Amino acid sequence: MSKREPTGPPPPLAVQKLRLRYTKRGRLRFTSHRDIARAFERALRRAQVPMAYSAGFSPHPKISWVGAAPTGVASEAEYVEISVVERVDLDLLRAALDESLPAGIDVVEIVEAPVGTSLPDRVEASQWGIRLPQVPLGTLESAVAAFLAADAVPVERLMKQGLRTLDARAAVISMSASADTDDAGCATLRLVVRHVTPAVRPDDVLSGLRSVADLVPPVPPEATRYAQGPLTENGEVGDPLAPDRSRISTSGATLAVGDLEQAAAGAPPQG
Repeated sequence: MSKREPTGPPPPLAVQKLRLRYTKRGRLRFTSHRDIARAFERALRRAQVPMAYSAGFSPHPKISWVGAAPTGVASEAEYVEISVVERVDLDLLRAALDESLPAGIDVVEIVEAPVGTSLPDRVEASQWGIRLPQVPLGTLESAVAAFLAADAVPVERLMKQGLRTLDARAAVISMSASADTDDAGCATLRLVVRHVTPAVRPDDVLSGLRSVADLVPPVPPEATRYAQGPLTENGEVGDPLAPDRSRISTSGATLAVGDLEQAAAGAPPQG
């Protein structure tokens, strides 16, 4: 019996790979990654971006998500890669997507990715800030000291496979407490967390602080990711797009740019 093959010509090859940094702000912190992905796909269609598609019986646009933030947290540093079949103007693409995306998702930067490089390989850790309203600074400082002094801080998380125990301490590279400049009754937890499998999330770290120091915030905390990327020698989080930034170019515009200009101006898509 012969193997069934898709009918019709193969999809056009990608000629440009782009890396986007975007935000997740405001009420969108409570939006799941699946819904964020759907919003992006709708925005790409509305902006008439000439997306590259996979081959096979169920072609799908070539979109690759990198280190998506969990539901319930905000982020200033989310990343996605897309591939297109016609070269596009990066500034026009950014404007067109911002016009089509919901408030709270803002495209901060777009760079062209060199062939043969992998963005996930550059993303090793995240920098977080967690506001803890009504938690005194001294209380948080004592909890941080207890957490850092522990050899291991096991916490439990319910996953699809069932209840699993994680070591929150092993993933934390640095942790400190500071006062909130806008609210004297609010302390902020700042930390750098290594990306491990399974991922250690802000909620896991807060569970660890409750375990070692009985720290229970009286109101829900507010977590924001401020950076994710490679780890530097001094334990900070670097910029994953830095190696690509010099490659940004607005030359090589094609007919696709005309569609992007219309989308950026708010004109309805053609066809």
